[in-house]
Amino acid sequence: MTDLNELMKQAKQMQEKFQVAQEIAAKAVVEGVAGAGLVRVEMTGRYQVNNVKIDESLLSEEISVIEDLLAAAVNSAVAKVAEASKGSLSDLAGGITLPDGFKMPF
Repeated sequence: MTDLNELMKQAKQMQEKFQVAQEIAAKAVVEGVAGAGLVRVEMTGRYQVNNVKIDESLLSEEISVIEDLLAAAVNSAVAKVAEASKGSLSDLAGGITLPDGFKMPF
């Protein structure tokens, strides 16, 4: 029974560490960039867009160009948040590689 108690204690500690890691990741801010910096999107670790910057030189372009660059900048920021989150979970798991699609907590 001692092994089960120890396992439960370790699981609780891991859950607490996971919650702290989630809070830290949520406070992180990343920047997605497109068009060689002409469009920039600032996003939190909770995928909330805080700020969008569009260089004035783009205002003479067709709207479809601006829309494409904005989408690319948002996708860049989303990828950075996902990568940071994956890195945090990997650190938490002690370097254990989690299978694709594996969601924490259990």
